[in-house]
Amino acid sequence: MNSELPRSLDQYRRAVRTHVLSPTEYLQETREVIEQNDPQVRAFLHLRLDAAISESKAAKSSSLLAGAPIAIKDNIMMAGEPCTCGSLMLEHYVAPYTATAVQALLSAGAVVPGKTNLDEFAMGSSTENSAFFPTHNPQDLSRVPGGSSGGSTAAVAAGFALGAVGSDTGGSVRQPAAFCGVVGFKPTYGLVSRYGLVAFGSSLDCIGPITRSVRDAAIMLNIMAVHDPRDATSLRHAPVDYEASLQPSLAGKRLGIIHELQGLDVQPEIARAMEDARRAALQSGASVVEVSVPHILSALPAYYIIAPAECSANLGRFDGVRYGLHLEGRDMTETYSRTRNAGFGSEVKRRILIGAFVLSAGYYDAYYKKATDVRQLITDELDLALQSADVLLTPTTPTTAFKLGAVSDPLEMYKADVFTIPANLGGLPAISFPAGTDESGLPIGLQLMGPRLGDADLLSAANVLFTSLGGAS
Repeated sequence: MNSELPRSLDQYRRAVRTHVLSPTEYLQETREVIEQNDPQVRAFLHLRLDAAISESKAAKSSSLLAGAPIAIKDNIMMAGEPCTCGSLMLEHYVAPYTATAVQALLSAGAVVPGKTNLDEFAMGSSTENSAFFPTHNPQDLSRVPGGSSGGSTAAVAAGFALGAVGSDTGGSVRQPAAFCGVVGFKPTYGLVSRYGLVAFGSSLDCIGPITRSVRDAAIMLNIMAVHDPRDATSLRHAPVDYEASLQPSLAGKRLGIIHELQGLDVQPEIARAMEDARRAALQSGASVVEVSVPHILSALPAYYIIAPAECSANLGRFDGVRYGLHLEGRDMTETYSRTRNAGFGSEVKRRILIGAFVLSAGYYDAYYKKATDVRQLITDELDLALQSADVLLTPTTPTTAFKLGAVSDPLEMYKADVFTIPANLGGLPAISFPAGTDESGLPIGLQLMGPRLGDADLLSAANVLFTSLGGAS
């Protein structure tokens, strides 16, 4: 892309409003970048570049997003466009309506260049579980972009879009953002409507923005955070201007370090990035405190009981009768079996089987109920810790991006979410932001968590650290 063109949503917005740049000009340049580079990156499952360029011609420079290209993860509905969820089950499915979050962006003037690749039904941490093809990390094409929103983060990192929309059930916005060197924000549960998101784990799923800067995430959240009566979990809350809430320093703020996470094995460069962030916080006027979340290491096993249980219930609707793949059998039972066996990949089947098992008679109390009790315990402990600290700092991931095909053990893959899962269990807002690179030049991501509905303060703290560690506000 022309180096003089804006690379952030904020820069783009100012260039369009001052008539330095036209949306159509930018989309034409973006198209060239996508056509040249996406055959290697493979961020998109479906492109709609002609439509996006046509829509950019009608964009008003005064609108909030003014023709800005925003990519959409392919488990989020956009009327008339495919919504495959990265699965053969929905390979030919076309969305009949538009998700509330997507409609809000379209109403603000955004255009959609395409729908992005993902781990099938958002189940994975590498985007290798897509039924169609893996996505590659733009920073190193031999490595994974993370998952499950790997296509969305790769699209932003590669310059194919100024922002993207992903879903986050256990870290699926934040973990790939860390691997690709961009910002991924998971809002408070219920702040952004889930209407139009194909459900994975209904008590955990969140829709969130992926951007090149924290300010850009605040710009997108301003548009997406609307109450929606069509989503029973959508929160009613006082309007907040998230961009205007960004402050220049951390003066008076308390940055919490979680004691129980200090002994975890993380890549040395990530540990150094944590120390750099701690020093930057002190220099910006914050105090650093150690807090305790005694059962936080139980978040990972609790999640991998609760999420599969919810997924097994949610994916029961894919039976080959009403929509999606249909393979005829001799009777209804065989039709169900043939359809689901052919339509679902191995990771989805694994989670459905785990979920059905932990919900079954005789095992419900021993597994599912115990996991929900642990979830409540961790939630209460996080709430208590956030009375002693305004935000909590952790790594986003234990390592930087690994090689494609390098992690074949599902349990090892699940460990990539060890730092991100607690925020989903507690319904807390959390953000991953770039914090330097490792010795191979691969991006490092750090995470901040905040209290429920503390999204504005969390974004502000992240922006200070992001800019202090070399990011462009």
